[in-house]
Amino acid sequence: MTVQNITDLTALAYLVAGVLFIMALRGLSSPETSLKGNMYGMIGMVIAVVTTLANPEIVSYEWIAIAVVIGGAIGILTALRIPMTSMPQLVAAFHSLVGMAAVLVAAAAFLEPGGFGITDAMGKIFAASRVEMSLGAAIGAITFSGSVIAFAKLNGNMSGAPIMLPGRHLINAALGVAIIGMIFAFALNDGLAIAGFDLMWWIIGLSFIIGFLIIIPIGGADMPVVVSMLNSYSGWAAAGIGFTLQNNALIVTGALVGSSGAILSYIMCKAMNRSFISVILGGFGGEDAVAGNGEVETRPVKQGSAEDAAFIMKNAGSVIIVPGYGMAVAQAQHALREMVDVLKEEGVKVSYAIHPVAGRMPGHMNVLLAEANVPYDEVFELEDINNEFSQTDVAFVIGANDVTNPAAKTDKTSPIYGMPVLDVEKAGTVLFVKRGMASGYAGVQNELFFRDNTMMLFSDAKKMVDNIVKAL
Repeated sequence: MTVQNITDLTALAYLVAGVLFIMALRGLSSPETSLKGNMYGMIGMVIAVVTTLANPEIVSYEWIAIAVVIGGAIGILTALRIPMTSMPQLVAAFHSLVGMAAVLVAAAAFLEPGGFGITDAMGKIFAASRVEMSLGAAIGAITFSGSVIAFAKLNGNMSGAPIMLPGRHLINAALGVAIIGMIFAFALNDGLAIAGFDLMWWIIGLSFIIGFLIIIPIGGADMPVVVSMLNSYSGWAAAGIGFTLQNNALIVTGALVGSSGAILSYIMCKAMNRSFISVILGGFGGEDAVAGNGEVETRPVKQGSAEDAAFIMKNAGSVIIVPGYGMAVAQAQHALREMVDVLKEEGVKVSYAIHPVAGRMPGHMNVLLAEANVPYDEVFELEDINNEFSQTDVAFVIGANDVTNPAAKTDKTSPIYGMPVLDVEKAGTVLFVKRGMASGYAGVQNELFFRDNTMMLFSDAKKMVDNIVKAL
């Protein structure tokens, strides 16, 4: 087989993989077709990996085999051990790995450009390749450090409240201008150095720093958008390195991930009344607000029991369930499904209301409800069900705090002000399952707790739902 034939077959295989990746994204757009979407994506990835490994330019497979074994073992152990509640931080961790991979590949290409076929007759790196590797490295470094901060916030290692640094906008702007200027300088002269260090290392170092600074000021209520945004960044980093490696599959895959992540971020920003530009620049979510004033809440609340909740819902005509991160932590989705089945047998109409940022990543609640085999036609997004609360007898809130807080509509000093929330306070009765009176992830007290039509059910979510089932 000639070199041209091998090249043509490789291009064809990458094209097939790219089509499968597009079909995967299309399938993942709906819960009903998500299983097929995942299958398309896996098949496409197998084709891309096998095609890459079949490249005749590979002279040794030892290190590749070692990397595959180590990475595969880590992946399998992670998949087996990580619970669904930790999925958001796992996604953030995976994004960081994609970013670091882009940085390492760019560094390898810079140190040994001849091995990547990106040098001219004089042994200098092509100008186009310098642009590609520097952009890929910069975006990869931002993705890595930003994902590390996102992981720390999601995992509870850092506060979920916005951390406002003095002069952050000026610092970020200065760093951004410096990185762009250095990329231009690096593209024009690959031998230029500052303080004895090549520009490439300055670009990577400053990008690591700005990645930290962009994510630190973002509050926990906006973390799902951060995860989506970092997903987009990781895609663009992969696409940039794809050009350096002259790998069409990596270019296509990176572009798909980058563009789809950007579109998802834009959609979520519109749903949260956030500025898309402020997302890209970082520091949105509590821009000029204070997350709580440190005062201890002493207002009285109406407290109920599982028996009270069971009686109220059993005699209701309609119930809307609002799941949140508290349900995920308690792994209460299966018990919730059992409770709903009992209510349906009693003739109660039940539906689910999902906020775009409920949980810690896009679609978090949808995934958990699907795991419990909740019918898709009973699950509604905010814009489709918000008008129904005023005609609903009971709103059953299970661990959803910030996304049900009426302060988002009235308190201009709140970090979540302006974010569309579920109008649960308009229901006849609000049953709120929560461990205690602590503030939500954004550090804001929920005004819903103190409404006359709200009954607080203080308990672990799963334990409370189990007790309600028994009472029913």
